[in-house]
Amino acid sequence: MEGSPLEPAAPNWWRDAAIYQIYVRSFADGDGDGTGDLAGVRARLPYLVELGVEALWFTPWYLSPLADGGYDVADYRTIDPAFGTLAEAEKLIAEARELGIRTIIDVVPNHVSDRHAWFRAALAAGSGSPERELFHFKAGRGENGEIPPNDWVSEFGGTPWTRLDDGEWYLHLFATEQPDLNWAHPAVRREHEDVLRFWFERGVAGVRIDSAALLAKDPALPDFGEGDPHPFVDRDELHDIYRSWRAIADEYDAIFVGEVWLPDTERFVRYLRPDELHTAFNFKFLACPWDPALLRAAIDETLAEHAPVGAPATWVLCNHDVTRTVTRYGREATGFDFAAKAFGTPTDLELGTRRARAAALLSLALPGAVYLYQGEELGLPEVDIPLDRIQDPMHFRSGGKDPGRDGCRVPLPWVADEPYAGFGSEAEPWLPQPASWASYAADLQAADPTSMLNLYRTALRLRRTEPGFGDGPVNWLDAAPGVLSFARADGLICVLNLGAEPVDLPDHSAVLLTSNPLDTGGRLPQDTAAWLRA
Repeated sequence: MEGSPLEPAAPNWWRDAAIYQIYVRSFADGDGDGTGDLAGVRARLPYLVELGVEALWFTPWYLSPLADGGYDVADYRTIDPAFGTLAEAEKLIAEARELGIRTIIDVVPNHVSDRHAWFRAALAAGSGSPERELFHFKAGRGENGEIPPNDWVSEFGGTPWTRLDDGEWYLHLFATEQPDLNWAHPAVRREHEDVLRFWFERGVAGVRIDSAALLAKDPALPDFGEGDPHPFVDRDELHDIYRSWRAIADEYDAIFVGEVWLPDTERFVRYLRPDELHTAFNFKFLACPWDPALLRAAIDETLAEHAPVGAPATWVLCNHDVTRTVTRYGREATGFDFAAKAFGTPTDLELGTRRARAAALLSLALPGAVYLYQGEELGLPEVDIPLDRIQDPMHFRSGGKDPGRDGCRVPLPWVADEPYAGFGSEAEPWLPQPASWASYAADLQAADPTSMLNLYRTALRLRRTEPGFGDGPVNWLDAAPGVLSFARADGLICVLNLGAEPVDLPDHSAVLLTSNPLDTGGRLPQDTAAWLRA
């Protein structure tokens, strides 16, 4: 295996790690069939070492019909054949660890695939059977049971209930192919605890928990708004589940990161108590518009809400569900909102790229862990997928109004002059690459000292080697209007100019890195960030 291993990480590596998200289907195609796979990831481990990340988070790689990009799991103990085998996954975990890179897997506890053995057994067993108690089956309303059991709305739009031929309805908060599990049933809890042990035994260092606040349901399954609290979001029963998970993780020195979308700070931070989850994703920062006051408020609020429980913050600019950063920052509305996604939204990619470069230095300078979605280090834009190639169920359940999430999942460009920009050598990729994709290829960027890739490589190296980064306070400094300036430990300063005019840098002894060049007077231009040594 080529590549130089990173220095061994400290026991609390997860508190300030740079973690790279791999959407396996679109990362690298090792066998040339048009679909990314574990062989492709293993071949690119030296690239990830050189990039400078300390852990990899893999979106689901399990057996799945891929009705929702793998988040419809049919078997947690089997790798989907499109990606490889369990033996290959074990090799990948071990090889990455030898290079100083840990592995985080994705677990989807709210639901399974409708092809899962449990759900197939429930369908076969019929109404009132023990097999159906593992899910949420219920009779409908109306004269003949033709009306769904309640008025809930699916996360993907429309009713979250599907009626079977025998007249019963089953609950699925997401796609029809993703039946929700009944977390009040002890067998559901036992199975997931066994799945955690299964992967921890194979060397996995952490687990990302999908839709972590949705598992528990009001047993009455009432209409929305009938009673308090919410019938399926952030119910108190969840915390007992995660305390039992934490006890298992502690046996293996493993960690959790929860996908917890909650506007209530006090409720959110409960998941981060010392005997529950280690970290949770910071969607406040991810969705924040490119505005100095709003960014500062998002940073302050994030740090303040984590402080009482001693949990580190996480900083995320993009993931497999949201519009890519260079595209979002080049639009008139620079925040992120699922409801606002629309076809044909105008974008200034040059402006968006400039801002994304500055945002990279901002996020990497903050205390806590940073998650980097594959292709962000290449500055990839969102892609308008042809209508006949869209696969995301969000698009179809919206009646075609929502473009879906496929635009941020286009297979990566590796080598400019190879077929399909080096993603794979033979078959066309599962999602089409734009003709411009070759210009973003990793091999071209590696040779360009001013590229987005080399900006990330340099920033991640400094983040590992400069003592001012990592855990610790953020001290805001006086700055001109539109400028964010803060000090970290050991004389490290980060300055971000969101104003219209160039500004003088604060007193410093050295410029460590800038997202774009300073002007001829040594000033920081608009939409540019700098790391300084005081």
